[in-house]
Amino acid sequence: MTVFEELTRRGLIAQMTHPEKIEELLNNEKVTFYIGFDATADSLHVGHFLQLVVMRRLQLAGHRPIALLGTGTTLIGDPTGRTDMRKMLTPEAINYNAECFKRQMEKFIDFSDNRALMLRNGDWLCKLNYIELLRDVGVYFSVNQMLTMDSVKTRLERGLSFLEFNYMIMQSYDFLKLHRDYGCRMELGGNDQWANILGGIDLTRRVTGDEVYGMTFTLLTTKEGKKMGKTENGAVWLDPEKTSPYEFFQYWRNVADADVINCLKLLTFLPIEEIEAMESWEGSQLNQAKETLAYELTKMVHGQQEADKALAAARALFGAGSQSDDMPTTTLSAADLAGGRIAVADLLVKTGLAPSKGEAKRLIQQGGVSVDDEKVSDFTAEIGADAFEKGHVILKKGKKIYHKVLLG
Repeated sequence: MTVFEELTRRGLIAQMTHPEKIEELLNNEKVTFYIGFDATADSLHVGHFLQLVVMRRLQLAGHRPIALLGTGTTLIGDPTGRTDMRKMLTPEAINYNAECFKRQMEKFIDFSDNRALMLRNGDWLCKLNYIELLRDVGVYFSVNQMLTMDSVKTRLERGLSFLEFNYMIMQSYDFLKLHRDYGCRMELGGNDQWANILGGIDLTRRVTGDEVYGMTFTLLTTKEGKKMGKTENGAVWLDPEKTSPYEFFQYWRNVADADVINCLKLLTFLPIEEIEAMESWEGSQLNQAKETLAYELTKMVHGQQEADKALAAARALFGAGSQSDDMPTTTLSAADLAGGRIAVADLLVKTGLAPSKGEAKRLIQQGGVSVDDEKVSDFTAEIGADAFEKGHVILKKGKKIYHKVLLG
């Protein structure tokens, strides 16, 4: 099976500018392509993970990825999918975030011996002369056409700053720069980046006369179209300090039955034939598929040792309901137990199982909280220091989320 057939069969491809030509390039030539990553946080998250998987697939097929860190475009802020303006970051914060991205990407992409490149667009965007940019690049952009783009239209009612309006021009210039200096012929990205990708293709063609190409891949969504990678406590990060390997494992172990096969196709490197054979699975077999998904992704992101530990912890919890050393843990101080006691609602907030006391109250009233397998039904319920005599307390939220609490 060719790499293009693999991408198609797994459902990864959303849109292409030149389908037949792209298929020919990917199957028969060695292509330099790029994906951009704006450095808006100090860790990549699940939303980036699909892009890393695509880069790795194409690199294994002999193509050369460019991971473009948006140290310049992040100064502007992508308005795509936003209802308001992004928080302005300092150059120092952006460069720190880019360093964090770099360390994480090196786990997935082989950057040795020019097999892949990691570049920062701030190296050229921050040096541009504004008048030259207007004359050499701005002349090729139609404001009328830009106003028809979804990324602009959805913001016009609330207000779109002139700063953000320039984002498409900056990203388009990236493609022109990479094509001229590195022979880059394709830009890839999530399907929400289609308009920005088209801008870069059009600019490069107009300035150089060369034909370049764009391809977007499927966004990671549930069957209902809701974006994956979010929990009530925020994003699912690739940094183990922000989302522990166990929590990362549990996120994928708990995906809906309707989503597990699609996630296996999009995100794992299991043979597609093996995944397609799972499409008829039901009941306990689907739980086995979820465990496979969680294990494979945790192994890719955090290594086999952490994946093995998370799997063992999950099986212990689902099987016997026992505590595990690899369970997420919070240690309380004596000061946390005012008068030797602490409210269960406060404990839920301290452990991050509830974002607020109001949410903790709702969880308790709905019967979704247990302490050491005893259901808590009273919002004012407390536990005392004596509950820690065995060394720990196990909080349980819902059917599948466990947290160990220690008393320091």
